[in-house]
Amino acid sequence: MKIEIINGRLVDPANQVDAESALYVAAGKVAGIGRAPDGFRADLSIDARGLVVAPGLVDLSVRLREPGYEYRATLESELQAAVQGGVTTLVCPPDTDPVLDEPGLVEMLTHRARLLNKAHVHPLGALTMGLKGLALTEMAELTEAGCIGFSQADQVITDTNVLLRALQYANTFGYTVWLRPQDAHLGRHGVAHSGPIASRLGLSGVPVIAETIALHTIFELVRATNARVHLCRLSSAAGIELMRAAKKDGLPVTCDVGAHHVHLTDMDIGFFDSNARLVPPLRSQRDRDAIRAGLADGTIDAICSDHTPVDDDEKMMPFGEASPGATGLELLLSLALRWADSDAANPGALSRALAKVTSEPARVLGLACGQLLPGSDADICIFDPAARWKVAPGALASQGKHTPFLGFELTGQVQQTLLGGQVVYHRPPR
Repeated sequence: MKIEIINGRLVDPANQVDAESALYVAAGKVAGIGRAPDGFRADLSIDARGLVVAPGLVDLSVRLREPGYEYRATLESELQAAVQGGVTTLVCPPDTDPVLDEPGLVEMLTHRARLLNKAHVHPLGALTMGLKGLALTEMAELTEAGCIGFSQADQVITDTNVLLRALQYANTFGYTVWLRPQDAHLGRHGVAHSGPIASRLGLSGVPVIAETIALHTIFELVRATNARVHLCRLSSAAGIELMRAAKKDGLPVTCDVGAHHVHLTDMDIGFFDSNARLVPPLRSQRDRDAIRAGLADGTIDAICSDHTPVDDDEKMMPFGEASPGATGLELLLSLALRWADSDAANPGALSRALAKVTSEPARVLGLACGQLLPGSDADICIFDPAARWKVAPGALASQGKHTPFLGFELTGQVQQTLLGGQVVYHRPPR
């Protein structure tokens, strides 16, 4: 199908484009920008007047809950949530049931995702069998099956020798290891950030040093192996400062933060709001401000949704007993724009914010997505930057309806999403 998108504001951070310009799509690719290719005749014309035309969003942490946790969410519901949120490429962690530690499981997941044709799904394979932190998986076979990297999800490897061998092996074959920095013992049973709020509420805490001690270990192992490591969901000012120093030293490391942590703090727990029960926990205002500074100066490479749908039975419990996690796919764009609004005094704020959810996560993955050059895949998000919407369960396609942003009015609403030049989502008229 040939499609023309006219009258829109084209924002492509990867190529420093921010201007009103037409975009032309043919055979699933971007066929031209500004000027139609010779002989081009559109089968569909999309008038994007007043809208932003951007690359499809790239999300580095999306739990699809299949296989094994279909009572929390299904592949169908979460990929529909993805395109409703403008996300066309996503990475899913391996902590399913069974764990993604065998090629057949990975092939089954990617095959189902291709059949649904809603978004490009890139699984992370388990770094160790069963995520138990003991025996390494067959990384070569998992890569052939479709894994883009290897992770322990939220499970910690307690034996540093195992992690060292994993990084040595990964470096030998050019694989990327994804780790969430968390000490195996400090804050192991914690449910909130260690600080005055947790103390006042009587909640067990997770200290910042649980993150920083793990980071020190990881960085020393990276120095020893030169393995490429992506750090998932940093949460503290001290952790971000360590990351800044590691990059300055030239270590092959990248990192992301969860969208919730860009805006919220432990104060938002309120009166034991279990929707704010997250891993890592929401931290102090100082940490939140450091996250924003890290995004602005490039220390933090990407914002992810950290999409973790949880069902009502597991969420509507006392704070300390509730399952951690929140839905985020459909909020990622709006939360990125909210950060842009907080930085609106600086020119190019919109482009910088979109880079954190398009071109920068694509660079982390080493994929050619997240941009709109002629010849690139026509994965496109068309959104209204001025549209305001209220976060409510009925507004979410995800099977998970719990988020600390319930009741918030956010700006930015996806109108259409294209995947490979096909319209996979069109917001119904009011």
